Amino acid sequence: MDYREEIRELRERLNQNAYLYYVLDSPELSDYEYDMLNRRLVQLETEHPEEITPDSPTQRVGGYALSTFAAVTHPVPLESLQDSFSESEVADFDAKVREKLSHVEYSVEPKVDGLSIALEYRDGKFVQGATRGDGKVGEDVTENLRTIRSLPKELPDKLPRLIVRGEVYMSKEVFARLNAEREENGEAHFANPRNAAAGSLRQQDPKVAAKRHLDVAIFNLQLAEGKSFSTHSETLDYLRSQGFPVIPNLVVTELEDALEEIRRIGRDRAELPFDMDGAVVKLNSLSDREILGSTSKVPRWAIAFKYPPEEKESVVEDIVVQVGRTGVLTPKAVLSPVRLAGTTVTNATLHNQDFIAEKDIRVGDTVLVRKAGEIIPEVVRVLPEKRPEGAMPYHLPTSCPVCGAPVYREPGESATRCTGAECPAQLLRNLCHFTSREAMDIDGVGPAVLEQMVNAGLVHNAADLYSLTVQDIAQLDRMGDKSARNAVHAIEESRSRDLSKLLCALGIRQIGAKAAQVLARHFGSFDALAAATEEELTAIDDVGGITAKCLRQWLESPQSQDLISRLKAAGVNMECHDMPTADTLTGKTFVLTGTLSSLGRKEAEEAIARLGGKASGSVSKKTSYVVAGEEAGSKLRKAQELGIPVLSEAEFLAMIGQESSEGQQKSLL
Repeated sequence: MDYREEIRELRERLNQNAYLYYVLDSPELSDYEYDMLNRRLVQLETEHPEEITPDSPTQRVGGYALSTFAAVTHPVPLESLQDSFSESEVADFDAKVREKLSHVEYSVEPKVDGLSIALEYRDGKFVQGATRGDGKVGEDVTENLRTIRSLPKELPDKLPRLIVRGEVYMSKEVFARLNAEREENGEAHFANPRNAAAGSLRQQDPKVAAKRHLDVAIFNLQLAEGKSFSTHSETLDYLRSQGFPVIPNLVVTELEDALEEIRRIGRDRAELPFDMDGAVVKLNSLSDREILGSTSKVPRWAIAFKYPPEEKESVVEDIVVQVGRTGVLTPKAVLSPVRLAGTTVTNATLHNQDFIAEKDIRVGDTVLVRKAGEIIPEVVRVLPEKRPEGAMPYHLPTSCPVCGAPVYREPGESATRCTGAECPAQLLRNLCHFTSREAMDIDGVGPAVLEQMVNAGLVHNAADLYSLTVQDIAQLDRMGDKSARNAVHAIEESRSRDLSKLLCALGIRQIGAKAAQVLARHFGSFDALAAATEEELTAIDDVGGITAKCLRQWLESPQSQDLISRLKAAGVNMECHDMPTADTLTGKTFVLTGTLSSLGRKEAEEAIARLGGKASGSVSKKTSYVVAGEEAGSKLRKAQELGIPVLSEAEFLAMIGQESSEGQQKSLL
């Protein structure tokens, strides 16, 4: 291949992956593959300097600020580091340093694989945090950073201005838990902790970021007005005294000691709480750093050593399918034992059918295995040259391996789910939903009690609840005679719940509380609903094709029919009694926002429904009215932009025939 063509192809691939990595947080190349391609491009451009262009990935440092966040100009640039991939390259770096300096002292630190950020404090208070961006301009993510519990919001010393640099990361423990939850829900896995951290920090809603339990490690002092230091280690000690979580470091004077520390960090990296992609060697003396200075891209006083990814061969001995509590079928590869990151790996998740098909994983295949985030085993790729004869493509079963019910994959989703209404793998989750407030509202029979019932063999489906006695429940842990009587009474009361509550309680995909109410009011009885065709269902407002298909599939399942028969035999109501009492709001759609003093969201929505109206959670051109209470937010602004009528609390109460009354405020948000 002509060198010009190779340069062009390398740039295109590296630029595309840089965008995926820095902007979208979904790289198609591993860090190691990216580094190798970039190194090849540097080599070619060195050999042919006339081919260097401003848009080459070798001429810029990072990504670009996203337009969804305000731009922040860094007072002190957040420089990148020169990468090295061998001890000899670290030695070359040391030799160049010693050409300029008579005495050398290094700080050696682990390199956290996260999202680089700058944190600014004024008079000791945290005022702003921004991502690195391109090193000069980043993204304002202050509100999301405020959700990180380890980040100090106020410092003991009240310096006029302090800026520190750190790395936002997701711990291995949190990463594993988050991916387990996503797998349970049939959602795509995060590829690694760095992607998870970056995606979380860039969430528009800080509440989402808060749920991800991010952490931060500080590794540099960028600016400190009113305070001076002579060494990097002094700055780290100072930052520790201010309550910052600071990266561990070791100060050495000899090259061999620096190399030994790099080796030690590599050996022990599995023990660190964060994922890491290398070690950093930097001059400890701040004055020496000024002497050496920086190139246009990287400082001359520091270097990053990159560890090669630990990947080992293993054999797929079998593929087994597990069924989660939400009904998601998850295939797992049973592997021949292999030692990775300090532990013996014997299995790896295969996520879903798309993942298996994309990598063409078959029983008997030899595969490369690594640990995502140094914790979760994953199959990197198949080695087809080692595939045994007769190995067949793998497909998930068409029926649930636990209960035998048909499985279903919704269009547009990657997850395959069991449709069984009585699937043992989903029993506890189904029971918890059945008894919940929005469903059958069985007070005193919560998850802990239900789990004991399941473990004791007292219930095998929701219908079994209605045959329980006081004696049955009283034998459970922490359930005395009084609690047992209250539970039986609550179960007995639930027999008369409206059909809409039962439909919601059955846990049919796509059928939530609102859809259940619409269906119950339209058909009036369960038998009438069960006789409806898909065409009849889709003719109803707010019932789409997917909802109709899921409902018909559930109704036609033998397990579902058996459950309904048992519920009928137990005397559970199958009729709708919650019909509109008037039609004054028929055809009207309301959106509630802010806080009303007289009634809460649920009461307001019920009042609208009783009068034939509909409550929606989002504002659109089809919205009839927006009801704005105190502290109304974005929904009010959107209504004003679209010219939708806005009602005050008093106007809304007058419309539904209620008078305003004093009382405790209830949020509508």
